[in-house]
Amino acid sequence: MYGNDNISNPLRFKRVLLKLSGEALMGERGFGISHEVIGRIAQEIAYAVRTGAEIGLVVGGGNIFRGVMGEGIGVDRVRGDHIGMLATVINSLMLQDALIQKGIDAKVMSSIEMGAIAPLFSRDIAISDLKNGKVVIFAAGTGNPYFTTDTTAALRALEIRADCLLKATKVNGVYDRDPEQYPDATRFDSLSYDEAIQKGLKVMDLSAILMCKDAGLPLFVFSMKEDGGIIKAISGQETFEGFGTIIS
Repeated sequence: MYGNDNISNPLRFKRVLLKLSGEALMGERGFGISHEVIGRIAQEIAYAVRTGAEIGLVVGGGNIFRGVMGEGIGVDRVRGDHIGMLATVINSLMLQDALIQKGIDAKVMSSIEMGAIAPLFSRDIAISDLKNGKVVIFAAGTGNPYFTTDTTAALRALEIRADCLLKATKVNGVYDRDPEQYPDATRFDSLSYDEAIQKGLKVMDLSAILMCKDAGLPLFVFSMKEDGGIIKAISGQETFEGFGTIIS
């Protein structure tokens, strides 16, 4: 599908914030980054940008280190979260490089000062870059401990005035329980934010869901394993039915 950059259908969402888990970059590895996986993700993002989409990215650091992991080995939680922030910077730089190799201009913006590596986050500059066709990758979380990358994704999505927050996961939408453990789990095509909260569905952190709900920002959950999933999510090529779950 990547041979033709002209899509006849209009984009369903013009500007999006795409949330990727760090684990999504591992592929079948147990740790680190799969160059094959990151190359495929970059290819899909590049294709979407060439159709006219404006894409911001937030990627987790769980493939390298998560703050809560540190507590299990005696690392102070705040210090552990700082380590986790640096893990997201590593992933962000790898994604930036992969996108540049695909011919897409990409910038990493950090929530913490690291001028020699990435400029500090600026909302106005980020929006300007997005309008000019640049992919902007938001690294280092919110810059504060105790906040997850889910919350970061919701915050940045609202700040850049995204049309939708896309969350790429291992499965094709939101289920009433883990479909990898329970084959009879029920998938939802659509949900309201209130339903997601009342049912206790683990879509995103509660703080992130409440931010989206209060702002009326739709959230679309889909599988990163789906070939061409990103462009399917933002374009009008497919309905949501059977592909993912829309929460609004």
